[in-house]
Amino acid sequence: MTKLKDNSRKSIESLKEKNNSSMLDIDVDSPLWLSVSEAAKIGGVTTKTIRRALSSQDIKYKVVNNRYALDLASVIKFLYTKTKLKNKLNQKGIGQYIVKWRK
Repeated sequence: MTKLKDNSRKSIESLKEKNNSSMLDIDVDSPLWLSVSEAAKIGGVTTKTIRRALSSQDIKYKVVNNRYALDLASVIKFLYTKTKLKNKLNQKGIGQYIVKWRK
């Protein structure tokens, strides 16, 4: 049983060593979908920033009842593309609540 725990620790440590962007490339079975305003609040940015990313096709989305539904993973991946956006995510967005992201 301790061997199993040691192996799981090693796998967790190897995941931690990976780059954040490679961890966001994982395909998700059932993605979470957000509205434009929800994505902006989570990211700590304005809705204008999210809409610009939509127009440049940096965020995956679908249209449901004439409204955008944005994929959460692609929103976070987009926010990690530039240092300024990453800082906003960490300081004003959901990152302020997640200690792991504060490095």
